[in-house]
Amino acid sequence: MAGQPAEETSLVVVTGLSGGGRSTVARALENVGYYVVDNLPQALLLDMAELASKAGGAARRTAMVLDVRSRAFSTDLAGAIRELKERGFSPRVVFVDADDEVLIRRFESVRRSHPLQGEGRLADGIANERALLEEARDQADVIIDTSHLNVNQLRRRVEELFGGEDARQLRVTVLSFGFKYGLPPDADFVLDARFLPNPYWVPELREHTGREEAVSSYVLGQEGADAFVSAYADLVNATTAGFEREGKRYLTVAVGCTGGKHRSVAIAEELSGRLRQSGLSANAQHRDLGRE
Repeated sequence: MAGQPAEETSLVVVTGLSGGGRSTVARALENVGYYVVDNLPQALLLDMAELASKAGGAARRTAMVLDVRSRAFSTDLAGAIRELKERGFSPRVVFVDADDEVLIRRFESVRRSHPLQGEGRLADGIANERALLEEARDQADVIIDTSHLNVNQLRRRVEELFGGEDARQLRVTVLSFGFKYGLPPDADFVLDARFLPNPYWVPELREHTGREEAVSSYVLGQEGADAFVSAYADLVNATTAGFEREGKRYLTVAVGCTGGKHRSVAIAEELSGRLRQSGLSANAQHRDLGRE
């Protein structure tokens, strides 16, 4: 495997206080296309970076999350980062932090002890961890204080830093299906196109599909079809901003007819086209086309 030059591999190293939000940062990085390795021993940082460089593809953007609970964690993060740079990598170090009072509330809310607490109090564990990570914090490129951030606000902050606008945009799949084969289990909206006349009963259209002009024109030319598509296009457009604020990145709009060959296919193609015209990232897929 040829791989790629180290400088073309985007590396992010995430560390910080337990309870500060490392897991949320990791999920947000996954959302924007990073391959995330959680709880990686610091001793394996360079090995993982080399593997990512050789693998290329999805590993071109790799994030490594370090946790003090790993027995292989050491305080010399600066040395590890320096070694990465000597090998040609340009890692960005993200440190998540929060006020002691906030961290204590978070641990108490989930009824967990601190990993460095031992026989002492929560505050003792937090103090021990701060001392262990002091140099790592000083060396960080980005420090995110999560004291006053909820999960969605933290996610958006990470996406602003590492995602770019395209990665943060909601992606809409308009999925045609046949009711006789069951509902799509991942559908966020389910539309029923069976109120329209069925091209199956038109002999010259029966063997064709909703992706073909003759069937599409027949379906979309029926009374109520245009209003149906317009109403649902408006609905999706009205809800996407809210879904994005709540962290949803993929929306599935399922359009069903009896067999998933004619009406639902034509409607899905038309609806996805209108959504794209309104600026959304949308595509049509056809689950049951060709199944009959």
